Amino acid sequence: MASFQGTKINPTRFHKSQLKFYAILIPVAIFMGLPIIYIFMTAFKPLDELFAFPPRFFVQRPTLNNFQQLFASSQTSSTPVSRYLFNSIVVSLVVVLGTIIVGSMAAYVLSKKNFKGKYALMEINNVALMFVATAVSIPSFFVITKIGIFNIPFAHILPLFAFPVCLFLIKQFVDQIPDSLIEAARIDGAGEFLIYWRVILPLIAPALATVAVLAFQASWNNVTTSNLYVNSDNLKTFAFYMSTLTNATSGNTVAGQGMAAAASLIMFLPNLVVFIFMQSRVMDTMSHSGLK
Repeated sequence: MASFQGTKINPTRFHKSQLKFYAILIPVAIFMGLPIIYIFMTAFKPLDELFAFPPRFFVQRPTLNNFQQLFASSQTSSTPVSRYLFNSIVVSLVVVLGTIIVGSMAAYVLSKKNFKGKYALMEINNVALMFVATAVSIPSFFVITKIGIFNIPFAHILPLFAFPVCLFLIKQFVDQIPDSLIEAARIDGAGEFLIYWRVILPLIAPALATVAVLAFQASWNNVTTSNLYVNSDNLKTFAFYMSTLTNATSGNTVAGQGMAAAASLIMFLPNLVVFIFMQSRVMDTMSHSGLK
């Protein structure tokens, strides 16, 4: 018994019994991190290293010329790169906030309220999970045109508020909240909005963090809206600008590779930062949310 009590199953400090885990996890972590390292290395490669054969993983003569050319190229065009970046940042932040608000409110109503057509609406949302964005691009174009948001900034935002995956995910968390907890809050005099704000939102924090990651990535990497629903270059996003750097029709397939490498790093960094911060938030709130 004494020997059993003295043995630590999960020691808080380093112990030689953990070496077997490090022997597996460290190689896996290095392998998973290779694409990230490659993106950083490629962004600082000169053109001769970008087209070197055989390809080189590590950069030998790092340079900032790719970034200089990326931002200098906007001087010859009517729309600077900073404008594309500004549009992407604003649109992504608004989409994340709007998706969280709309998704959480809809999930609360669909989970805890009884009304006619409730199950039909949820089934429609579930069916929407089967369709990719390309399959509904034509119907989306007609809807956006009919409601009058074609070629305005709201065309980037409104279509992404209806995010079937996010609604499905949030509803699963709301379903786990006991009805007795909501009834207790209602007996204490809390209204519907106060219940939503003080009871529902804190308990579904893991789902909201996950939705924030998904909504940000969908908005930040979105090229479809700029291609189909927006004509003005001043309203298009950085993802669209990046897609044009190596476009064969622009005759910039060679010189654009360096700028595309720099733009890829700029596109990748926000996704990496958001994922790292939100992942820790998701894991922490999932273990302390109190859901049973």
